[in-house]
Amino acid sequence: MTMKSFMAATTSDSKQSLLHLPRRWFPGKEQRPENQPGSGSTSRGEKPKRLGFWLRLLLLMFLVNLFFYGPLLPALFQGQPSTVDLPYTSFVQQVEQGNVTSVMMSGNVLSGAFKTPLREQQMGSGRGALVASHFTTYVPTTGDPNLLPLLEQKGVEVRAQPMQPPWWQLALEGLLNLLPVLLLLYFSVMSWRGMRQVQDLQGGGLFGIGHSRARLYTEERPQTTFADVAGVDEAKLELREVIDFLRDPQRFLTIGAHIPKGVLLVGPPGTGKTLLARAVAGEAGVPFFSCSATDFVELFVGVGASRVRDLFAQARKHAPCIIFIDEIDAIGRARSGAGSIASNDEREHTLEQLLVEMDGFEAHEAIVVLAATNRPDVLDPALLRPGRFDRQVVVDHPERRGREAILRIHTRHVPLAVDVNLEELARGTPGFSGADLANLVNEAALVAARRGKAQVDRRDFQEALDKLLLGGKREALMDERERRIVAYHEGGHALVAAVLPDVDPLYKVTIVPRGRSLGVTQFLPEDDRRNYPRSYLLQRLAVALGGRTAEEVALGEITSGAENDLKEATRLARRMVTEWGMGESTGVVAYDLEGESSFLGQSPTGERSRTYAEATAQRVDAEVERIMEQAHQQAHIVLTEHRDALEHLAQALLQEEMLEREQVLSIIAGSQREPGSASSGDLSESTLVMRGER
Repeated sequence: MTMKSFMAATTSDSKQSLLHLPRRWFPGKEQRPENQPGSGSTSRGEKPKRLGFWLRLLLLMFLVNLFFYGPLLPALFQGQPSTVDLPYTSFVQQVEQGNVTSVMMSGNVLSGAFKTPLREQQMGSGRGALVASHFTTYVPTTGDPNLLPLLEQKGVEVRAQPMQPPWWQLALEGLLNLLPVLLLLYFSVMSWRGMRQVQDLQGGGLFGIGHSRARLYTEERPQTTFADVAGVDEAKLELREVIDFLRDPQRFLTIGAHIPKGVLLVGPPGTGKTLLARAVAGEAGVPFFSCSATDFVELFVGVGASRVRDLFAQARKHAPCIIFIDEIDAIGRARSGAGSIASNDEREHTLEQLLVEMDGFEAHEAIVVLAATNRPDVLDPALLRPGRFDRQVVVDHPERRGREAILRIHTRHVPLAVDVNLEELARGTPGFSGADLANLVNEAALVAARRGKAQVDRRDFQEALDKLLLGGKREALMDERERRIVAYHEGGHALVAAVLPDVDPLYKVTIVPRGRSLGVTQFLPEDDRRNYPRSYLLQRLAVALGGRTAEEVALGEITSGAENDLKEATRLARRMVTEWGMGESTGVVAYDLEGESSFLGQSPTGERSRTYAEATAQRVDAEVERIMEQAHQQAHIVLTEHRDALEHLAQALLQEEMLEREQVLSIIAGSQREPGSASSGDLSESTLVMRGER
């Protein structure tokens, strides 16, 4: 590289590095950042002259050098070419020889003039250069009482002056003391002017705090596609239509359709809302802006609204495009009523700016806002109206086939043994979200790795499922007496479930302690159930009370192990009366209306209020008690009639600790009792588990 090309490259690199500093520091050709609002080919104002740039640069260099080298300047003015530093003993010798004409005293510093100039050789330097006509010396700190008499004796003119530095030295020291403050003030002023210029050009505000933090995907997109998303086919169809509209809008415009301005993904946590958004980013052939609602909120009031404006300004430049806002309830809460913002001005300003931007689209602007939330009940009604979020897509827990498809996606890179049945595993995980299923597969792989296996088998999946539902094993927790009580308790659950015809098929029963549970009875529904007949609910109550009833029948005493069974059964019986109108004395009336205001089944305050009178509450309580007693009597009849089967089940559990469905049915058949047929179905959103807790 020649010197000319090297200088050109150096100059280019220097200009590039100066772009990171405010424009006002180094005026020159003004360059606007790419992809920012307000950028264009025209410049604002007249271009500053190059002379101003060099003057400022020289001033800055002078101040910096003055700060570092200023303390050395006084030394430059103290000495002269004909002045020499003379040792005190040599000074006394010159006085005694009568070669000193005058002396100036300033503290312990003595300066004066020689009668006859001296050469350095005469001062002991060994060289004959330089003639010194003046001298400077220092009186020892101990003082010399003979000095003044000697000077008077030799006729030396003695003068004195106070120990005060010259004015220029005082001024220089004051300037040096003020220099840090002046530099700080200079940089502050230049920074403020530069930031004001950037704010005018970009609308960014202080340190760019008003810029949108949304990430733009154009060429480099996420690798996730719709092929990686399962169990939400309806949501995929809705979103694919939006993508098709952005890719080929003419096909829809020819028949008078217009693009939806907003699509709101609604669903419980872990159901794949954000995954769907990533898939849209991977599938869309248009720019994709991704951000979280919390990115808009800052300490300073007005920052959120500024970031919303900046985001939509960038989106208009890249239209057609998609904007994804995750957890939009962080800024979209209602401004009044339950779940409101509670007079948070910053959030309210941000929400109002978002409303304005979404409603301010022109007909030709192909911008779609995609948002996700699990709390649509707290969103502002103005945000949900048509014209802003035209569509609300519910992303709920997947059905059985959806769960199976999700399991197949998550096990694509997991070596599975031949005994793993994903269809059976999907049936045993009703109510699991996509995140739950991914966690299940990961836990099973961890169990297999812990055991040193090369493949994940059915036992590993079962161990992982039990751990997620119930917790880890607790060895050596119970003595023999407690094990016997738990064996009869869990045997009662299993026996009632095997005899009654309208309950879910039994999966397994165990007395191995897990988490807070001392024993577990699990059921495996064959398919998801949405409608629950009254007969099914009553028999499920009987199964829930089967453990406590077995303690009464076999042991003649009840324990606290049925605590969780009683809570679940009472909750189910109360829902039958207050929500589903299944009480005989309460009639076809739904009493519990206020407790369901939240999408996730919780009230905004976390409490369930009552909307009926005290007399009605007494009738409701009486009806719940009657239903519970009816289920208790049904379980008592079954266990009394199959007492031998109960004994055999308890003994088998004490010996084996875990029995599967075929083993339970074989024991009951061996007890000369006809097992009841079990139908398929599922009541809750999770695997039905009857457990005894202490």
